[in-house]
Amino acid sequence: MTILEARPQTERRTAETPASDSDVRAWVDQVAALTQPERVVWCDGSDRERHELTQVLLDEGKLIRLNGEYRPGSYLARSDPDDVARVESRTFICSTSRDDAGPTNNWVDPDEMKHELTGRFAGSMRGRTLYVVPFSMGPVGGRLSKLGVQLTDSAYVALSMHIMTRVGTGALALIDAGQSWVKALHSVGSPLIDDDGARHPDSEWPCNPDKYIAHFPDTREIWSFGSGYGGNALLGKKSFALRIASVIARDEGWLAEHMLLIKLTSPVGRPFHLAAAFPSACGKTNLAMLRSTLPGWRVETLGDDIAWLRQGEDGRLWAINPEAGFFGVAPGTGESTNPNAIETIWGNTIFTNAALTDDGDVWWEGMTDTVPGHLLDWTGADWHPGLGRPAAHPNARFTVSAAQCPSIAGDWEAHDGVPIDAIIFGGRRASNVPLVLEARSWDHGVFLGATIASEQTAAAEGAVGALRRDPFAMLPFCGYNMADYWAHWVSVGERLGANAPKIFQVNWFRKGADGRYLWPGFGDNIRVLEWIASRLEGTEPAAVDGPLGRVPADGALDVSGLGLTDADLDELFAVDPAAWQAEADLTEEFFAGFGDRVPTELHAQLAELRSRLAEKQG
Repeated sequence: MTILEARPQTERRTAETPASDSDVRAWVDQVAALTQPERVVWCDGSDRERHELTQVLLDEGKLIRLNGEYRPGSYLARSDPDDVARVESRTFICSTSRDDAGPTNNWVDPDEMKHELTGRFAGSMRGRTLYVVPFSMGPVGGRLSKLGVQLTDSAYVALSMHIMTRVGTGALALIDAGQSWVKALHSVGSPLIDDDGARHPDSEWPCNPDKYIAHFPDTREIWSFGSGYGGNALLGKKSFALRIASVIARDEGWLAEHMLLIKLTSPVGRPFHLAAAFPSACGKTNLAMLRSTLPGWRVETLGDDIAWLRQGEDGRLWAINPEAGFFGVAPGTGESTNPNAIETIWGNTIFTNAALTDDGDVWWEGMTDTVPGHLLDWTGADWHPGLGRPAAHPNARFTVSAAQCPSIAGDWEAHDGVPIDAIIFGGRRASNVPLVLEARSWDHGVFLGATIASEQTAAAEGAVGALRRDPFAMLPFCGYNMADYWAHWVSVGERLGANAPKIFQVNWFRKGADGRYLWPGFGDNIRVLEWIASRLEGTEPAAVDGPLGRVPADGALDVSGLGLTDADLDELFAVDPAAWQAEADLTEEFFAGFGDRVPTELHAQLAELRSRLAEKQG
């Protein structure tokens, strides 16, 4: 860690900065002149630096040290109630052309946005420290990795970036050697010194009621103002790894996806690498850390949230997890639902907006079967059962190194990634969508991804049962026009040809007429993965053709010991032609919102679906 004291106002000291690309130095000087921090710290990624950042946060009262006996090296942060989640309404794609952003993104002209934000950032770091955080998404020097530099006035963000990315001088050395990099600028927007020079006390969670998370895909920049929450402030995550990276991937011919990565190993030792896209609340983390209930089958974790996929020299699709840590949702994570996640957070973890037990540990709803009799809730207020409010915030988080996960795969940091055998799409559907099906072709698989939807489960979300579209689970994260994104997927498939991985769709949430879930889920999802593996190996007769795709043949899906009745199994794969014709109408209406940019291949797939449904009805 190299510290540079700032001179008053815009005079900057630039001598003796760490060796780095001159463009980085010039940018840091430019930002420091605008934001006027008290000092500039260049981060080196060392363990000593992590300790120093942690101590700063403890001294400032922004972290609470947890009981070292229960949770060694771990801390709790409490955010401002106004800063607890991603703010999609304040997230912008500032492409030169509005059409490039498309109808699913908030677009602002880039010049207008930079003018607005320049005014917001002016003096925003007075009295604070500007941290220069050089980082690599993916292993440093890896073939699929990318570089960035985040400037932030939040020690919490700098410390979290150490966990979530590969921070350090290695990234700067590659920039110095000429590799491209992404600029990521962040401020909590809460200066400690006002315009008159008076110093004010800091808060436990500084932020600003006016928030902006602005992306400039044409110049590869991110400007984030006003929020300290991870999804808005850890700019290597959704902002870089998805919104900006998706544009880079489009331009360079690869894919940046909101996907988990797992390694599935059969009883005879055959490995399969799978990528899977799920919208929120659809079982993504549970699949990423699944514990098999079938003897001999093993699932290992490669990544829980983001995957970058690129065609390799062998013609196949290869993937990495560009992140180094997990930024997981805590509520609902428990020993019975995700034991691997619970074991991952044994220590060395930053918890945000969890409840605090009387003996200095964290707790949240779903963590244990027994609810504590007293807690301090996520705001620090006394809590006990029966108050009618949750103890932990529903979006409480844990930030932890992926290396601590007991199910982490040995090749999770392979520089060239792993070869992808199958891609899986899933949503939360109480009806219509079968438990599992295989796409007939790559284009059919793209159609399945483009039409991912979940059914609304509460009136607060909208009409109960209405479809919430989330194509490829990328709706909030695609950095350009979604229809162009679908076309890019089609073109990637054309290049892959016969080397393209098979594509599948799953639905763990099908319900019976009585409202109960028909499939047990969790560890028993390995049974679906086993069938997928059989399709990758070409085992026959593992599948039969249906109107929606290929589904397991009779006896091909192992349901032994589950207690499923024949009626339950039939309902898990039932296709109602009339209901699906109505859904096809909704899909046509959805596509119409993108005008003539929807690729013809998807219109052809919709026409084929209608034809197959008509045959079944006829």
